[in-house]
Amino acid sequence: MVRLVHIPAILVGLRFAIAPLLLFDALDSQTGIGFFIGYIIAVLSDIFDGIIARRLGVSTTRLRQADSWADISLYLCIAISTWLVFPQVLLNFRVPLLMAIMAQLSLFTISLIKFKKFPSFHTYTAKVWGLTLLAATVGLFGFGYDKVLWLAIMLCLINSLEEIVMTILLPEWQCDVLSLLHALDIRKKMRTELGCTKA
Repeated sequence: MVRLVHIPAILVGLRFAIAPLLLFDALDSQTGIGFFIGYIIAVLSDIFDGIIARRLGVSTTRLRQADSWADISLYLCIAISTWLVFPQVLLNFRVPLLMAIMAQLSLFTISLIKFKKFPSFHTYTAKVWGLTLLAATVGLFGFGYDKVLWLAIMLCLINSLEEIVMTILLPEWQCDVLSLLHALDIRKKMRTELGCTKA
């Protein structure tokens, strides 16, 4: 029997399982209703896994890191699916998309160099970015409307820049740091504690 404490991990695993199925559906350069159902389920799992984990008191570093990897897996499969179904859209947006990709890669690189770990902040800007990605994906795959992609790219850049600054500021790797203000507060507390220890 599934215990309540296992639900967040199951939701993360569900996202890992759905991601390649979405890509498989797009291999013939078109998608059906199953693509939308799977994607919506994946997004809902992303929303609720963290909420449930915090409510149950099982929001561990390992779980939050797995959550980040599940997000990467999902959106990588969505990106490849978009190339398979709407290649011209990606070509039209190639410059801003490359800027967004470079910003994300810069974030990952800085975090790996400094902490030997990928970032796992789950910031407010990341959550808003996720919602714009949802709107952009539904708009594109459901209605052939690509204008929301501009907003998703802009939010990606804002989120990447915020998390790069947070990574540089924080003396130790942290997960679930909701904003730059929260990071500054953590940095201040760590410095205060370090000062007390030295005294």
